[in-house]
Amino acid sequence: MARIVVIGAGLGAMAAAARLAVAGHRVTVYEQGAAYGGAVGRFARDGFAFDTGPGLLHLPAVYRDLFVKTGKEPLEECVALTQVDPAARHVFADGTRVDLPNASRAGTVAALDAALGAGAGERWGDFLTRAREAWDRTRRPLLEEPQPADPAPLAREPYPAPKAGLLRRPTRTLAQVGARELRDPRLAALLDAYAWAYGFDPADAPASAAVLPYMEQTFGSWYVAGGLRALADAVYERCRKRRVEFVFDTPVVDVLEKDGRAVGVRLDGGGEVAADHVVSGAPVPALYRDQVVEWERGEDWPRHQVLGTGRVTVCLALRGAREADAVHRTVVHAEGDRPTVTVLRPDDPALRPDADHESVTVTATVRTTPGQEWEAFADRMVEAAGQAVPGLRDRLLWRHVRTPEDVRRDTGAAEVPGPALAGAGGRLLPAANRSPLPGLYFAGGWSHPGGGLAHAGMSGALVAGLIVEGADFRGSQ
Repeated sequence: MARIVVIGAGLGAMAAAARLAVAGHRVTVYEQGAAYGGAVGRFARDGFAFDTGPGLLHLPAVYRDLFVKTGKEPLEECVALTQVDPAARHVFADGTRVDLPNASRAGTVAALDAALGAGAGERWGDFLTRAREAWDRTRRPLLEEPQPADPAPLAREPYPAPKAGLLRRPTRTLAQVGARELRDPRLAALLDAYAWAYGFDPADAPASAAVLPYMEQTFGSWYVAGGLRALADAVYERCRKRRVEFVFDTPVVDVLEKDGRAVGVRLDGGGEVAADHVVSGAPVPALYRDQVVEWERGEDWPRHQVLGTGRVTVCLALRGAREADAVHRTVVHAEGDRPTVTVLRPDDPALRPDADHESVTVTATVRTTPGQEWEAFADRMVEAAGQAVPGLRDRLLWRHVRTPEDVRRDTGAAEVPGPALAGAGGRLLPAANRSPLPGLYFAGGWSHPGGGLAHAGMSGALVAGLIVEGADFRGSQ
């Protein structure tokens, strides 16, 4: 039985902790804050409650596998999952609206043809065919296997160029895919919205980011009753049942090293905890910035994904009942200086004081530039959200704005970690799960396979596999 210290209580770190405990190890989690969950936060006031991190779950199979592997109760006995249908309503700058069904390619093609004109759905369907090819080429190395010691093959672009006409020339960015292959500004905006939702600027994102809409439209979008915070509660309780120990309000300030190997951690206040392995779920940039891990370890250290984007979240407390035909998710696309926003309106009694009120969450991805006037930006977000919520301004009781700096305060990093993407010369590959310092591992959204709830859960599985099986571990099955 090994002694394992886990830094941070985010979803990826807790997923690793539960799996390691089941394997017979003694696991202790040290969290700098007062609560678990990391980026999966909750804001509550006056009977209203809001998810301040992700609002929907994709690839729920990741957490089904976690619960199967760590106990008798399956995921659906611990949380209530429902598919969101339609998956999203899109409101474009010209006023066109389209509802896209959940996990139905044929339905999506038909809806796009009906709303945008004949041929629009076919072009989107052809694009998804190419996106699937990129997905098939990269699924195992980017999602299910540890990052290879030599990631150079993943630096090459896997998205195939169309095989007809002038489009045979390669496309290097997602924005080029939209302009050259979709040939409709609304379809291009639809594609861009998927990139922004994961923290990528489509002008910089490689063509391989096409896997993001493919993943969502193929495997669907799911809502957890009570909000995504309920999933964090369930993972925490699973850890506790597996005898994982949690120590809150206790920052880790250093990783101890002896003979070239991690041997424990130093806590704020000077106490030291010995360990056979250390798993860090803290944001990798914060570890380097705060010098929890030393900088000088060669040219590949520190290597981590840098997107330079953050999220602004506006929580809206509304008077009046949610209308019967409201949809769960609406994406209102950018127009002028108004950003693309995602409006979430879950029909969930747990998030509102009574049936005569409604909790609405509005999010936007932004470049994390200093000096941003967040209240003015939030004004523009609320203006856009008015296209998704009838009578929004008259119904508004109060709002709460959460900025990237608030995220930095709570999690250690203001930026959004994105899923690992191939191409782009390898610059969008996150830190490997096995760090350059033997005995130190990375789990969570800042490590392979990257950001997002599903990806964080996968990182926990990969770290547990590397520790339990060692050099023989070849990836999740």
